[in-house]
Amino acid sequence: MSQYQSAFERAKTSPADFWMEAAQQVHWDHFPTQALNTDNSPFNRWFEDGEINACFNALDYHVENGRADQQALIYDSPITNSQRTLTYRELRDTVAHFAGAISAEGVGKGDRVIIYMPMIPEAIIAVLACARLGAVHSVVFGGFAANELAVRIDDSKPALIVSASCGIEPNRLVEYKPLLDSAMDIAEHKVPRCIVYQRDALQAPLIEGRDIDWNDALAQAKPVDCVPVKSTDPLYILYTSGTTGQPKGVVRDTGGSVVSLKWSMSNIYGVEPGEVYWAASDIGWVVGHSYIIYGPLFHGCTTVLYEGKPVGTPDAGAFWRVISEHNVSVLFTAPTAFRAIKKVDPDGSLLKQYDLSHFRTLFLAGERCDPDTLEWAQQKLGVDVIDHWWQTETGWSICSNCMGIEKLPVVSGSPSVPVPGYDLEVLDENGQPVSAGTIGALAVKLPLPPGTFINLWGAPERFESAYFSTFKGYYETGDAGYIDENGYVFVMARTDDVINVAGHRLSTGAIEEVLAGHPDVAECAVLGAADDLKGQLPIGLVILNDGVDRSSDDISAELVSRVREHIGPVAAFKSVAVVSKLPKTRSGKMLRATMRSIADASEWQMPATIEDAGALDDVTDALKKLGYASKS
Repeated sequence: MSQYQSAFERAKTSPADFWMEAAQQVHWDHFPTQALNTDNSPFNRWFEDGEINACFNALDYHVENGRADQQALIYDSPITNSQRTLTYRELRDTVAHFAGAISAEGVGKGDRVIIYMPMIPEAIIAVLACARLGAVHSVVFGGFAANELAVRIDDSKPALIVSASCGIEPNRLVEYKPLLDSAMDIAEHKVPRCIVYQRDALQAPLIEGRDIDWNDALAQAKPVDCVPVKSTDPLYILYTSGTTGQPKGVVRDTGGSVVSLKWSMSNIYGVEPGEVYWAASDIGWVVGHSYIIYGPLFHGCTTVLYEGKPVGTPDAGAFWRVISEHNVSVLFTAPTAFRAIKKVDPDGSLLKQYDLSHFRTLFLAGERCDPDTLEWAQQKLGVDVIDHWWQTETGWSICSNCMGIEKLPVVSGSPSVPVPGYDLEVLDENGQPVSAGTIGALAVKLPLPPGTFINLWGAPERFESAYFSTFKGYYETGDAGYIDENGYVFVMARTDDVINVAGHRLSTGAIEEVLAGHPDVAECAVLGAADDLKGQLPIGLVILNDGVDRSSDDISAELVSRVREHIGPVAAFKSVAVVSKLPKTRSGKMLRATMRSIADASEWQMPATIEDAGALDDVTDALKKLGYASKS
């Protein structure tokens, strides 16, 4: 039995023993006597009688055990042309001081604090200060619309909001204070205090009696120690989009998060304490929570906070510069970032300007990674490129090539195998397992491992109905795919992106792989549009690489031929259009459901998380030219 198989089987057959062993690797104020309580499944409870503090594990533990002078945080901002580093001691002291500041405003154990900030060190300081007090932080992506912020205020009912004067994009300032003020006016729940960090680029006006300048709050504060909390106490709430339009507040517990994220750093990512780990994401998303803030710091690594873009700040070599300057060992980012780099610099010529000798592994997640992008990264970087799959709800990886356990062969198009702790199956519509290679619903047999979500904030009934009611005894991931005869998992699409063409179930992801393999295609999306005769028909939308000057009609014809050759006439693929951009969320996920609604001329709402609303106009025009109508 291989090392991976041994670990997977131990976690599957004896999850309590497996995770109790992992729990010994973190600091507890009171070590738990029981690993798992499943009496009220799916509300399972890990390390129920343990007491712990996440901030202590992230900072104080390392200060007290020889890492006080090691860099904890590197802030790199090509947006402001500045860099800043904080050692573990400096970060611990600053967090303790700011925890004293928010404690002075009445924040204590169990209180909620909304953090509405850009990618600056003060955002991480605010997060860890909440954890230090046992308060529950809820990070909202900086610059989110006022109405969306108001919804989150009313749902979580925070005692305090921590914000900043502005965010800075490559070509513009985003003033946060007007958005924050508007959200607070809209919200029914009235927040008594806001602490505002004033950035050099913009000084925001403060409302007397409610708003407090960050520096003024610190000037009056005294540092405070960590407050032990129950393992099952919430660490944070993170809102994710819901199908009803009402966001879902995913709740993560404290003990399970510390244990699982610490375990994942060595076992999945294969990094050692002291190494530099970079998750090129945003703290407003789950990746930012797990692998900019908590995971690297729990493990004693140096984490990178990057305020910039993969291209345009200043060019498509931005990532290579950061890796080279800061000796990054492992990078974790979204495939969309690499597609953007590949589009602008398809030959990888900018790589030659940088020394990447310290760099050994690239991890990709957040959306399906098409084989073409993965193989491009492998070829240009000459390092291990690992696609892995996880969700906001799980908090860490469901499937991955676990580099710290055993490096398995990389299979293009697959996020590898289930991570120890996840008993993954493919089920049909009746909840029955299907044979190898057959597409079905990807579902995880309960219990879920530590660090996954324990509830939805204030909505336990929705927690059960949305995730655990379709397949009894399973967590329904909402993704469709298959497991091959070698145990490799292929995540092909969201369940509602498996289209039915004249009775044949086809994955939009499989068609996207074919389109992405064309040498002129930088990025693509496939959606299923309603058709009276065949039920649904696939539509392809593609972005071309920079510098391509061939006829769009010629390229479209080649793409139709490719799909016919690789998938067959059963796909009935005849409609493809070239567009300049595709609509995505700020985290890089394609808005396929919105595009499908436009194609079907059904009602749709502008997604709150959209990065560029103009992309929808471009797609709408393209769909009209293909014979599909839209209405807003």
